Amino acid sequence: MLVVLLSGVMLVGIYLRLRQSLAAAPRLDPSLASSIPPETLTVIIPAYNEAANIQPCLRALLGSTPDPIQVIVVDDQSQDATPTLLQTLAQELQDPRLTLISGADRPPGWVGKTWACHQGSLRARTPYVLFMDCDVRLQPGSLGAMLAMAQGQPPGLVSFAPQVVCGCLAEWLVQPLMVAILAVGFDCAAVNDPRRNQAFAFGPLMLFHRQAYQAIGGHAAVADQVVEDVALARRVKQVGYSLQLARTGPLARLRMYLSGSQLWEGWTKNWFVGLHKRWDLAAGAVLGIVLVTVVPWLGLLLAGINRELGWWLGAGVGILMQVAIRWELQRSAGLAPRYLWLTWLGGLITASIILASIYKTWSGRGWTWRGRPLSPAGSGSATPAGSCEEYRASPPIPQSSATACRDHGGLSAEPHGNTDPAALDAVAQAGATTPKAQSHP
Repeated sequence: MLVVLLSGVMLVGIYLRLRQSLAAAPRLDPSLASSIPPETLTVIIPAYNEAANIQPCLRALLGSTPDPIQVIVVDDQSQDATPTLLQTLAQELQDPRLTLISGADRPPGWVGKTWACHQGSLRARTPYVLFMDCDVRLQPGSLGAMLAMAQGQPPGLVSFAPQVVCGCLAEWLVQPLMVAILAVGFDCAAVNDPRRNQAFAFGPLMLFHRQAYQAIGGHAAVADQVVEDVALARRVKQVGYSLQLARTGPLARLRMYLSGSQLWEGWTKNWFVGLHKRWDLAAGAVLGIVLVTVVPWLGLLLAGINRELGWWLGAGVGILMQVAIRWELQRSAGLAPRYLWLTWLGGLITASIILASIYKTWSGRGWTWRGRPLSPAGSGSATPAGSCEEYRASPPIPQSSATACRDHGGLSAEPHGNTDPAALDAVAQAGATTPKAQSHP
Protein backbone atom coordinates (compact mmCIF):
# COMPACT_ATOMS: atom_id res chain seq x y z
CA MET A 1 0.00 0.00 0.00
CA LEU A 2 2.86 2.39 0.80
CA VAL A 3 4.32 1.80 -2.67
CA VAL A 4 0.99 2.74 -4.28
CA LEU A 5 0.80 5.90 -2.17
CA LEU A 6 4.41 6.74 -3.08
CA SER A 7 3.54 6.33 -6.74
CA GLY A 8 0.68 8.82 -6.40
CA VAL A 9 2.91 11.36 -4.66
CA MET A 10 5.56 10.99 -7.37
CA LEU A 11 2.98 11.55 -10.08
CA VAL A 12 1.84 14.78 -8.43
CA GLY A 13 5.44 16.02 -8.56
CA ILE A 14 5.83 14.91 -12.18
CA TYR A 15 2.65 16.72 -13.20
CA LEU A 16 3.76 19.98 -11.56
CA ARG A 17 7.22 19.79 -13.13
CA LEU A 18 5.75 18.93 -16.52
CA ARG A 19 3.54 22.01 -16.48
CA GLN A 20 6.43 24.22 -15.39
CA SER A 21 8.78 22.82 -18.03
CA LEU A 22 6.35 23.10 -20.94
CA ALA A 23 5.30 26.61 -19.91
CA ALA A 24 8.96 27.69 -20.05
CA ALA A 25 9.25 26.68 -23.72
CA PRO A 26 7.84 29.52 -25.84
CA ARG A 27 5.45 28.59 -28.62
CA LEU A 28 5.86 29.79 -32.18
CA ASP A 29 3.63 32.72 -33.02
CA PRO A 30 2.58 32.54 -36.69
CA SER A 31 1.59 36.21 -36.63
CA LEU A 32 5.28 37.14 -36.29
CA ALA A 33 6.25 35.35 -39.49
CA SER A 34 7.45 37.52 -42.32
CA SER A 35 8.96 36.88 -45.73
CA ILE A 36 12.47 35.43 -45.69
CA PRO A 37 14.99 37.57 -47.62
CA PRO A 38 17.33 35.92 -50.12
CA GLU A 39 20.57 34.41 -48.79
CA THR A 40 19.20 34.20 -45.24
CA LEU A 41 18.17 30.62 -44.49
CA THR A 42 19.43 27.18 -45.52
CA VAL A 43 17.55 24.00 -44.63
CA ILE A 44 19.74 20.88 -44.49
CA ILE A 45 18.07 17.46 -44.51
CA PRO A 46 20.12 14.29 -43.96
CA ALA A 47 18.41 11.27 -45.52
CA TYR A 48 19.15 7.58 -45.07
CA ASN A 49 16.60 5.02 -46.27
CA GLU A 50 13.80 7.59 -46.15
CA ALA A 51 11.69 6.31 -49.06
CA ALA A 52 8.51 6.64 -47.01
CA ASN A 53 9.25 10.19 -45.91
CA ILE A 54 11.44 12.07 -48.35
CA GLN A 55 8.87 13.21 -50.91
CA PRO A 56 6.14 14.22 -48.40
CA CYS A 57 8.78 16.04 -46.35
CA LEU A 58 10.11 18.06 -49.28
CA ARG A 59 6.68 18.80 -50.71
CA ALA A 60 5.58 20.17 -47.34
CA LEU A 61 8.80 22.14 -46.89
CA LEU A 62 8.93 23.73 -50.33
CA GLY A 63 5.18 24.28 -50.31
CA SER A 64 5.26 26.01 -46.93
CA THR A 65 6.89 29.15 -48.32
CA PRO A 66 7.52 30.83 -51.67
CA ASP A 67 10.53 32.62 -50.21
CA PRO A 68 14.04 32.14 -51.68
CA ILE A 69 15.38 29.67 -49.13
CA GLN A 70 18.10 27.14 -49.90
CA VAL A 71 17.23 23.47 -49.35
CA ILE A 72 20.06 20.91 -49.30
CA VAL A 73 19.25 17.20 -49.13
CA VAL A 74 22.16 14.87 -48.41
CA ASP A 75 21.41 11.29 -49.39
CA ASP A 76 23.62 9.30 -47.04
CA GLN A 77 24.12 6.34 -49.39
CA SER A 78 20.59 5.03 -48.92
CA GLN A 79 19.96 1.38 -49.76
CA ASP A 80 16.28 1.86 -50.62
CA ALA A 81 14.47 3.97 -53.23
CA THR A 82 15.40 7.31 -51.61
CA PRO A 83 17.87 8.45 -54.34
CA THR A 84 15.42 7.62 -57.12
CA LEU A 85 12.55 9.36 -55.37
CA LEU A 86 14.72 12.44 -54.83
CA GLN A 87 15.66 12.66 -58.50
CA THR A 88 12.06 12.08 -59.57
CA LEU A 89 10.79 14.84 -57.28
CA ALA A 90 13.52 17.27 -58.37
CA GLN A 91 12.62 16.72 -62.02
CA GLU A 92 8.92 17.13 -61.27
CA LEU A 93 9.21 20.31 -59.20
CA GLN A 94 12.05 22.00 -61.09
CA ASP A 95 12.53 24.14 -57.99
CA PRO A 96 15.86 26.05 -58.09
CA ARG A 97 15.83 26.22 -54.29
CA LEU A 98 16.45 22.46 -54.04
CA THR A 99 19.98 21.02 -54.09
CA LEU A 100 20.62 17.26 -53.99
CA ILE A 101 23.90 15.83 -52.76
CA SER A 102 25.05 12.21 -52.95
CA GLY A 103 26.91 11.59 -49.72
CA ALA A 104 30.55 10.51 -49.76
CA ASP A 105 31.93 7.53 -47.85
CA ARG A 106 32.25 8.12 -44.11
CA PRO A 107 35.76 8.77 -42.83
CA PRO A 108 36.87 6.92 -39.67
CA GLY A 109 35.32 8.23 -36.47
CA TRP A 110 32.00 9.46 -37.90
CA VAL A 111 28.47 8.14 -37.51
CA GLY A 112 26.04 8.47 -40.39
CA LYS A 113 23.87 11.42 -39.42
CA THR A 114 26.69 13.67 -38.26
CA TRP A 115 28.61 12.99 -41.47
CA ALA A 116 25.58 13.75 -43.64
CA CYS A 117 24.86 16.99 -41.76
CA HIS A 118 28.52 18.01 -42.01
CA GLN A 119 28.52 17.51 -45.78
CA GLY A 120 25.40 19.61 -46.09
CA SER A 121 26.85 22.37 -43.94
CA LEU A 122 29.85 22.65 -46.28
CA ARG A 123 27.48 23.76 -49.02
CA ALA A 124 25.48 26.27 -46.97
CA ARG A 125 26.30 29.96 -47.19
CA THR A 126 23.56 31.75 -45.25
CA PRO A 127 23.64 33.30 -41.77
CA TYR A 128 20.98 30.85 -40.50
CA VAL A 129 21.02 27.08 -40.98
CA LEU A 130 18.14 24.76 -40.06
CA PHE A 131 18.92 21.05 -39.68
CA MET A 132 15.70 19.13 -40.22
CA ASP A 133 14.76 15.44 -40.17
CA CYS A 134 12.78 13.80 -42.96
CA ASP A 135 9.88 12.89 -40.66
CA VAL A 136 9.00 16.55 -40.01
CA ARG A 137 6.08 18.14 -41.86
CA LEU A 138 6.16 21.94 -41.96
CA GLN A 139 3.04 24.05 -42.35
CA PRO A 140 2.78 27.43 -44.13
CA GLY A 141 4.37 30.19 -42.09
CA SER A 142 6.51 27.85 -40.01
CA LEU A 143 9.91 28.83 -41.41
CA GLY A 144 9.19 32.54 -41.16
CA ALA A 145 8.04 32.15 -37.56
CA MET A 146 11.10 30.08 -36.63
CA LEU A 147 13.45 32.56 -38.23
CA ALA A 148 11.71 35.48 -36.52
CA MET A 149 12.15 33.78 -33.13
CA ALA A 150 15.83 33.06 -33.81
CA GLN A 151 16.47 36.63 -34.95
CA GLY A 152 14.94 37.87 -31.70
CA GLN A 153 17.55 35.90 -29.70
CA PRO A 154 21.29 36.40 -29.34
CA PRO A 155 23.28 34.26 -31.79
CA GLY A 156 23.15 30.59 -30.89
CA LEU A 157 20.83 27.61 -31.33
CA VAL A 158 17.04 27.54 -31.17
CA SER A 159 15.71 23.98 -31.09
CA PHE A 160 12.04 23.44 -31.88
CA ALA A 161 9.85 20.62 -30.61
CA PRO A 162 7.22 19.74 -33.23
CA GLN A 163 3.85 18.30 -32.33
CA VAL A 164 4.28 14.54 -32.12
CA VAL A 165 1.87 12.53 -34.27
CA CYS A 166 0.96 8.93 -33.43
CA GLY A 167 -0.46 6.32 -35.75
CA CYS A 168 -0.15 2.71 -34.65
CA LEU A 169 -0.94 1.34 -31.19
CA ALA A 170 2.73 1.07 -30.21
CA GLU A 171 3.17 4.80 -30.82
CA TRP A 172 0.14 5.71 -28.72
CA LEU A 173 1.43 3.57 -25.87
CA VAL A 174 5.03 4.81 -25.86
CA GLN A 175 5.31 8.27 -27.45
CA PRO A 176 3.26 10.22 -24.86
CA LEU A 177 5.40 8.71 -22.10
CA MET A 178 8.59 9.64 -23.96
CA VAL A 179 7.42 13.22 -24.49
CA ALA A 180 6.60 13.54 -20.78
CA ILE A 181 9.92 11.99 -19.75
CA LEU A 182 11.92 14.38 -21.94
CA ALA A 183 9.98 17.43 -20.75
CA VAL A 184 10.41 16.48 -17.10
CA GLY A 185 13.98 15.21 -17.38
CA PHE A 186 15.25 18.19 -19.37
CA ASP A 187 13.57 21.13 -17.69
CA CYS A 188 12.99 23.73 -20.42
CA ALA A 189 13.35 26.56 -17.90
CA ALA A 190 16.83 25.36 -16.98
CA VAL A 191 17.84 24.78 -20.59
CA ASN A 192 16.72 28.27 -21.64
CA ASP A 193 18.51 29.91 -18.69
CA PRO A 194 22.05 30.95 -19.75
CA ARG A 195 23.16 30.91 -16.10
CA ARG A 196 22.49 27.17 -15.76
CA ASN A 197 24.46 24.31 -17.26
CA GLN A 198 21.61 22.09 -18.39
CA ALA A 199 21.53 21.62 -22.16
CA PHE A 200 19.20 19.80 -24.52
CA ALA A 201 18.07 20.05 -28.13
CA PHE A 202 15.46 18.42 -30.35
CA GLY A 203 17.31 16.88 -33.28
CA PRO A 204 14.44 17.08 -35.80
CA LEU A 205 14.52 20.91 -35.90
CA MET A 206 17.69 22.76 -34.93
CA LEU A 207 18.11 26.34 -36.16
CA PHE A 208 21.68 27.62 -35.80
CA HIS A 209 23.13 31.05 -36.27
CA ARG A 210 26.16 30.61 -38.51
CA GLN A 211 28.49 32.25 -35.99
CA ALA A 212 27.53 29.84 -33.21
CA TYR A 213 27.69 26.75 -35.43
CA GLN A 214 31.20 27.62 -36.54
CA ALA A 215 32.34 28.49 -33.03
CA ILE A 216 31.41 25.07 -31.60
CA GLY A 217 33.08 23.22 -34.47
CA GLY A 218 29.87 22.15 -36.18
CA HIS A 219 28.99 18.49 -36.53
CA ALA A 220 32.68 17.65 -36.84
CA ALA A 221 33.00 18.33 -33.09
CA VAL A 222 30.46 15.58 -32.33
CA ALA A 223 31.37 13.29 -35.21
CA ASP A 224 31.12 10.06 -33.21
CA GLN A 225 27.92 10.89 -31.35
CA VAL A 226 24.67 8.93 -31.79
CA VAL A 227 22.78 11.49 -29.68
CA GLU A 228 24.40 14.37 -31.51
CA ASP A 229 21.67 16.92 -30.82
CA VAL A 230 22.30 16.95 -27.07
CA ALA A 231 26.06 16.99 -27.63
CA LEU A 232 25.74 20.04 -29.88
CA ALA A 233 23.53 21.78 -27.34
CA ARG A 234 26.11 21.23 -24.61
CA ARG A 235 28.81 22.76 -26.77
CA VAL A 236 26.63 25.78 -27.55
CA LYS A 237 26.26 26.53 -23.85
CA GLN A 238 29.88 25.66 -23.18
CA VAL A 239 31.10 28.26 -25.65
CA GLY A 240 28.69 30.85 -24.23
CA TYR A 241 26.16 31.19 -27.03
CA SER A 242 22.39 31.30 -26.58
CA LEU A 243 20.46 28.02 -26.31
CA GLN A 244 16.68 28.02 -26.49
CA LEU A 245 13.99 25.34 -26.60
CA ALA A 246 10.66 26.24 -28.16
CA ARG A 247 7.45 24.53 -29.26
CA THR A 248 6.17 24.77 -32.81
CA GLY A 249 2.54 24.05 -32.00
CA PRO A 250 0.63 22.96 -35.12
CA LEU A 251 3.13 24.75 -37.42
CA ALA A 252 5.27 21.58 -37.52
CA ARG A 253 4.35 17.96 -36.95
CA LEU A 254 6.54 14.93 -36.41
CA ARG A 255 5.77 11.25 -36.73
CA MET A 256 9.02 9.71 -35.56
CA TYR A 257 8.24 6.07 -36.35
CA LEU A 258 5.82 4.40 -38.74
CA SER A 259 5.59 1.04 -36.97
CA GLY A 260 6.24 -0.70 -33.70
CA SER A 261 9.47 -2.22 -35.01
CA GLN A 262 10.80 1.19 -36.07
CA LEU A 263 9.86 2.61 -32.67
CA TRP A 264 11.75 -0.19 -30.91
CA GLU A 265 14.86 0.25 -33.08
CA GLY A 266 14.78 4.04 -32.76
CA TRP A 267 14.40 4.34 -29.01
CA THR A 268 16.74 1.48 -28.13
CA LYS A 269 19.55 3.17 -30.05
CA ASN A 270 19.29 6.34 -27.94
CA TRP A 271 18.28 5.61 -24.37
CA PHE A 272 21.42 4.26 -22.73
CA VAL A 273 23.68 6.69 -24.61
CA GLY A 274 21.41 9.54 -23.48
CA LEU A 275 21.95 8.37 -19.88
CA HIS A 276 25.73 8.66 -20.43
CA LYS A 277 25.96 4.85 -20.26
CA ARG A 278 25.44 4.99 -16.52
CA TRP A 279 23.93 1.87 -14.98
CA ASP A 280 22.63 3.72 -11.93
CA LEU A 281 20.66 6.18 -14.06
CA ALA A 282 19.32 3.36 -16.22
CA ALA A 283 18.23 1.33 -13.18
CA GLY A 284 16.59 4.41 -11.67
CA ALA A 285 14.78 5.15 -14.93
CA VAL A 286 13.39 1.61 -15.20
CA LEU A 287 12.29 1.58 -11.56
CA GLY A 288 10.75 5.04 -11.74
CA ILE A 289 8.83 4.36 -14.95
CA VAL A 290 7.35 1.15 -13.58
CA LEU A 291 6.51 2.86 -10.31
CA VAL A 292 4.51 5.72 -11.87
CA THR A 293 2.90 3.84 -14.79
CA VAL A 294 2.24 0.29 -13.59
CA VAL A 295 1.83 0.56 -9.82
CA PRO A 296 -1.33 2.77 -9.80
CA TRP A 297 -3.19 0.25 -12.00
CA LEU A 298 -1.88 -2.64 -9.94
CA GLY A 299 -3.09 -0.77 -6.87
CA LEU A 300 -6.53 -0.42 -8.46
CA LEU A 301 -6.65 -4.19 -8.98
CA LEU A 302 -5.62 -4.84 -5.37
CA ALA A 303 -8.13 -2.28 -4.13
CA GLY A 304 -10.87 -4.24 -5.85
CA ILE A 305 -9.66 -7.40 -4.12
CA ASN A 306 -8.93 -6.02 -0.63
CA ARG A 307 -11.60 -3.30 -0.55
CA GLU A 308 -9.49 -1.15 1.76
CA LEU A 309 -9.61 2.66 1.72
CA GLY A 310 -5.85 3.04 1.55
CA TRP A 311 -5.61 1.04 -1.67
CA TRP A 312 -8.44 3.03 -3.26
CA LEU A 313 -6.87 6.32 -2.19
CA GLY A 314 -3.38 5.52 -3.45
CA ALA A 315 -4.56 4.04 -6.74
CA GLY A 316 -7.10 6.83 -7.27
CA VAL A 317 -4.54 9.61 -6.79
CA GLY A 318 -2.06 7.90 -9.13
CA ILE A 319 -4.54 7.30 -11.95
CA LEU A 320 -6.03 10.77 -11.56
CA MET A 321 -2.56 12.30 -11.97
CA GLN A 322 -1.93 10.14 -15.04
CA VAL A 323 -5.11 11.60 -16.51
CA ALA A 324 -3.93 15.12 -15.60
CA ILE A 325 -0.56 14.51 -17.25
CA ARG A 326 -2.16 13.29 -20.47
CA TRP A 327 -4.51 16.28 -20.59
CA GLU A 328 -1.53 18.59 -20.10
CA LEU A 329 0.22 16.86 -23.00
CA GLN A 330 -2.86 17.44 -25.12
CA ARG A 331 -3.06 21.10 -24.13
CA SER A 332 0.63 21.88 -24.57
CA ALA A 333 1.85 19.32 -27.11
CA GLY A 334 -1.25 18.33 -29.06
CA LEU A 335 -1.11 14.67 -27.95
CA ALA A 336 -4.62 13.33 -27.38
CA PRO A 337 -5.10 11.09 -24.30
CA ARG A 338 -5.89 7.96 -26.32
CA TYR A 339 -5.42 4.53 -24.74
CA LEU A 340 -4.97 6.13 -21.32
CA TRP A 341 -6.19 2.92 -19.67
CA LEU A 342 -3.17 1.12 -21.19
CA THR A 343 -0.63 3.43 -19.55
CA TRP A 344 0.65 0.46 -17.55
CA LEU A 345 1.43 -1.42 -20.78
CA GLY A 346 3.19 1.60 -22.25
CA GLY A 347 5.28 1.80 -19.09
CA LEU A 348 6.32 -1.85 -19.35
CA ILE A 349 7.28 -1.38 -23.01
CA THR A 350 9.28 1.75 -22.17
CA ALA A 351 11.12 -0.04 -19.35
CA SER A 352 11.89 -2.87 -21.77
CA ILE A 353 13.24 -0.35 -24.27
CA ILE A 354 15.74 0.90 -21.69
CA LEU A 355 16.88 -2.62 -20.84
CA ALA A 356 17.25 -3.50 -24.52
CA SER A 357 19.15 -0.26 -25.11
CA ILE A 358 21.67 -1.23 -22.43
CA TYR A 359 22.24 -4.60 -24.08
CA LYS A 360 22.47 -3.22 -27.62
CA THR A 361 24.77 -0.33 -26.72
CA TRP A 362 27.26 -2.43 -24.77
CA SER A 363 27.23 -5.51 -26.99
CA GLY A 364 26.79 -3.76 -30.32
CA ARG A 365 24.34 -6.48 -31.33
CA GLY A 366 21.29 -5.02 -33.01
CA TRP A 367 22.50 -1.46 -32.29
CA THR A 368 21.34 -0.14 -35.63
CA TRP A 369 19.20 2.42 -37.38
CA ARG A 370 17.38 1.34 -40.50
CA GLY A 371 19.59 -1.74 -40.44
CA ARG A 372 22.89 0.17 -40.47
CA PRO A 373 25.27 -0.26 -37.49
CA LEU A 374 25.55 2.85 -35.35
CA SER A 375 29.21 2.44 -34.43
CA PRO A 376 31.40 5.18 -35.93
CA ALA A 377 33.10 4.24 -39.19
CA GLY A 378 36.37 2.47 -38.60
CA SER A 379 35.60 1.51 -35.00
CA GLY A 380 33.90 -1.30 -33.17
CA SER A 381 31.69 0.84 -30.94
CA ALA A 382 30.88 4.42 -30.07
CA THR A 383 33.75 5.97 -28.14
CA PRO A 384 32.87 6.70 -24.50
CA ALA A 385 35.22 9.69 -24.51
CA GLY A 386 32.94 11.37 -27.03
CA SER A 387 29.81 10.96 -24.96
CA CYS A 388 27.60 13.85 -23.90
CA GLU A 389 29.16 13.64 -20.46
CA GLU A 390 32.48 14.77 -21.94
CA TYR A 391 31.07 18.20 -22.73
CA ARG A 392 29.57 18.58 -19.27
CA ALA A 393 32.83 17.73 -17.54
CA SER A 394 35.33 19.41 -19.83
CA PRO A 395 36.37 23.05 -19.34
CA PRO A 396 34.58 25.73 -21.37
CA ILE A 397 35.91 26.46 -24.83
CA PRO A 398 37.21 30.04 -24.87
CA GLN A 399 35.61 32.44 -27.28
CA SER A 400 39.02 32.98 -28.85
CA SER A 401 38.92 29.43 -30.21
CA ALA A 402 36.00 30.25 -32.49
CA THR A 403 38.29 31.10 -35.39
CA ALA A 404 40.20 27.85 -35.04
CA CYS A 405 36.96 25.88 -35.05
CA ARG A 406 35.83 27.33 -38.35
CA ASP A 407 38.11 25.00 -40.28
CA HIS A 408 35.96 22.08 -39.20
CA GLY A 409 32.59 23.73 -38.64
CA GLY A 410 31.27 23.67 -42.18
CA LEU A 411 29.12 26.46 -43.60
CA SER A 412 31.18 27.13 -46.66
CA ALA A 413 30.52 30.25 -48.68
CA GLU A 414 31.36 28.50 -51.94
CA PRO A 415 28.77 28.58 -54.73
CA HIS A 416 26.86 25.42 -55.50
CA GLY A 417 24.82 23.77 -58.22
CA ASN A 418 21.47 22.08 -58.05
CA THR A 419 22.53 18.44 -58.42
CA ASP A 420 26.12 17.30 -57.95
CA PRO A 421 26.51 13.54 -57.47
CA ALA A 422 30.32 13.62 -57.26
CA ALA A 423 30.91 16.98 -55.67
CA LEU A 424 32.09 15.71 -52.33
CA ASP A 425 35.40 14.00 -53.02
CA ALA A 426 37.14 16.91 -51.32
CA VAL A 427 34.67 16.74 -48.45
CA ALA A 428 35.77 13.22 -47.58
CA GLN A 429 39.37 14.40 -47.55
CA ALA A 430 38.51 17.34 -45.30
CA GLY A 431 36.39 15.24 -42.95
CA ALA A 432 39.10 12.63 -42.56
CA THR A 433 41.51 15.23 -41.22
CA THR A 434 39.29 16.61 -38.46
CA PRO A 435 40.52 16.19 -34.88
CA LYS A 436 37.57 13.92 -34.12
CA ALA A 437 38.30 11.60 -37.00
CA GLN A 438 41.99 11.40 -36.18
CA SER A 439 41.33 10.45 -32.59
CA HIS A 440 39.19 7.43 -33.58
CA PRO A 441 41.00 5.44 -36.24
